[in-house]
Amino acid sequence: MKFTAAALAASVSVIATMAQAETFSIQTSFNAGDFSTQYLTETWLPKIKEMTDGRVEIQLTPNGSVVPARETPDAVAAGVLDGDFTSVNYFAGREPAYAIMGDLISGYDTPQQMIGFCKDGGGEAVMQKAADAVTGGEVQVVACGPYSREALPARVPIRTFEDLEGKKIRSPEGLAAAVFQAAGASPVSIPFSEVYGALEKGIVDAADASAYVNNDATGLHDVAPYPLYPGIHSMPSMQFTINKAKWDALSPEDQKALRDWWYEAMFAMAAEVDKKDQELAARDGAGEKIEVINWAQEDRDQLREIARKEWENYAQKSDLAKEALDANLSYMTEIGLFKN
Repeated sequence: MKFTAAALAASVSVIATMAQAETFSIQTSFNAGDFSTQYLTETWLPKIKEMTDGRVEIQLTPNGSVVPARETPDAVAAGVLDGDFTSVNYFAGREPAYAIMGDLISGYDTPQQMIGFCKDGGGEAVMQKAADAVTGGEVQVVACGPYSREALPARVPIRTFEDLEGKKIRSPEGLAAAVFQAAGASPVSIPFSEVYGALEKGIVDAADASAYVNNDATGLHDVAPYPLYPGIHSMPSMQFTINKAKWDALSPEDQKALRDWWYEAMFAMAAEVDKKDQELAARDGAGEKIEVINWAQEDRDQLREIARKEWENYAQKSDLAKEALDANLSYMTEIGLFKN
C-alpha cells in the first residue's frame, strides 16, 4: 500500500507539472529552410523546457505562416499569435523609431555589440515604447537584437560604391530603403518570401536578404552569383515579444528564463552564423560559379557617410525616433565606436 500511495503521489505530481506546461506559438521572420530556423529548432528550443522545468515550450512557425510579417504586432496583441520573433524593420512604416531600432545601418561593427545595446544599454525600453505606440500596450517586448551581419546577394557585380547607381535592390521599407536611394540605387519593397523569384526573373538586381549561410541554404546564390560579403549595410534587429496577458500570467522565474534563453540563443547563433558564413564564403570564393565581392574600405566609408545622414533624417520623424537614435549613440560612444 505504501508503494502504491507513493506511486500515486508521484503520478499526481507529474500530471500537475504537465498541466502547468504551456506552448507558445511564435511566428518568425525566418523562412522554413533557413539555417537560423533549423539551428534554433534543433539546438535551442529544447533548452526552454530545461530552463523552465517543463512549464513553457515554444513552437516556431516560419515567415508568413499565420500573418504577414509586418502584421505580427497586431496578431500578438489580439492573441492570434502568442508572440513573434521578427525583424522590426517590417514595422518602420508604422513608427519611425523602428527604422532606427531595426537597423542602424553601418553603425555597429558586430551583432554582439548591438545585442549588448538591447540587453544592457536601454534598447529594450525603447523597443517597448515602440510596441506600445502601435499596439496600445498589449504586447510585451522580452528581448531584442540581431544575429548576423547580412550579405547582399546580387545577380550582377556591384564591386564599388559607384556600382550601386541605378541598381534595383530589394529592401524593406524604412531606413534601409532610404540609404539605398540616397546612394543612387532604386529600392524595391517585396516580401522576403519572394526574393528568390525576384532575383531569378531580374525584377531586382540585388536583395537585402539574410546572412550568407541563410542565402546559401535557400539557394539564392544560384540566381545571384555575385554576393557582397561581408555585407555593406545591414544588421537587422529582431524582437522577441509575447502577448501581454500571457506574459503577465507567467511567474517571474519563467519570465526571466525566457529572456535569458533568448539572449543566450542569440549570442550563440551570432557566433555560429559568423563561423558558417566565413566557411561558405571561402568555399565559394575558391570556386568558379560564384564571385564573392568584398568592398574596399573607402567604398564602405562612402556608404557609411550617406547612412549617417539618413539616421539623422529619420530621427526627425518622431519624438520616439529621436529618443531611439540618442540611446544608440550614447551606447555606441560608451563602447568606443564614437568619441565623446
